Amino acid sequence: MPTLSRRSFVLSAGGLAALTLTGCASGGGIPSSGGGDGFPVTITHRLGATTIEAEPTRVATVSAANQDVAIALGVVPVAMPFFDYGGDAEGVLPWVREALAGKPMPQVVGRSLEPIAFEAVAAAQPDLILATYSGLTQDEYDTLSRIAPVVAYPDAPYATSWQEQTRIAGRALGRSTRAEELVVATQSRLAAAVEEYPQLEGATFAYTGGMDGGQLGIFRPTDVRVRLLEDLGMTSAPFVEQNAPSGDAVYYTVSAELVPRLRSDLLVGFFGTPDLDAAFLADPAVQEMPAVKAGGYAPIVGADRVAASSSPSVLSIPWVLDAYLPILADAAARSRR
Repeated sequence: MPTLSRRSFVLSAGGLAALTLTGCASGGGIPSSGGGDGFPVTITHRLGATTIEAEPTRVATVSAANQDVAIALGVVPVAMPFFDYGGDAEGVLPWVREALAGKPMPQVVGRSLEPIAFEAVAAAQPDLILATYSGLTQDEYDTLSRIAPVVAYPDAPYATSWQEQTRIAGRALGRSTRAEELVVATQSRLAAAVEEYPQLEGATFAYTGGMDGGQLGIFRPTDVRVRLLEDLGMTSAPFVEQNAPSGDAVYYTVSAELVPRLRSDLLVGFFGTPDLDAAFLADPAVQEMPAVKAGGYAPIVGADRVAASSSPSVLSIPWVLDAYLPILADAAARSRR
């Protein structure tokens, strides 16, 4: 099956990123939605209920992925964070830079790995703040709500799937039809990947960010990076939920002595540099894991690739997928011989 390039994907998904950005005014202006949803609209989420009285024209985003969804829907944010991890010298993620090629960039306010810069967000004068994928606390939400209406996550912090992110943002921006086109196009791309790499179908996996204080960090099936692999036909290993603590946290750790008991076809890990990856793989407990012994270790290395796969969106998925899939497929083929 021929591979669909990310450029053709973005340009073919029903009037998406590059096409809908045509004609955007400088300084964050956005084009008319052209017969989109009606307003006012009320969106209920974990931290409250937000009513948006009219189509937003100045959108600010906090945390990760939210700027991706706005841009894919044809809305250039007036403000977004500086991305310390995965961003370039100006804090802009590569898929954002690519989608906005030749267009004005949003103002960068605050930093993604630091507390929200409330004053800087307020100075951008937004009429909507998108935070559907975030870890906003109630206090942070209440403070931002004094600046503009805020759309937070529907259920748990950092657990909003790329599909939900897109559909919620579509409602908030009056672009539900375009949002659904994005979801369908992205799902089609993932389905094509399953056909192209059948060795992924049914493969069990555990997802880690490495050793955390001498213990193995594990992401649960509610985490978005885990759910992206499940979209590719893979299955979270039973060990992951069997050993998880109570509560809705998407991440936990297990002691080193339990690590060799983690049985799965693949161990997927992410690391910002090759040195960090090598140090993890050299850990004696990691070397005893069945997946590692069988050749099923699949590292995602590089801050930009880690950022793209850790907070997947309709912009970052096509950007990273062609690099991500061969790594996963090769590990699955080795471990499932």
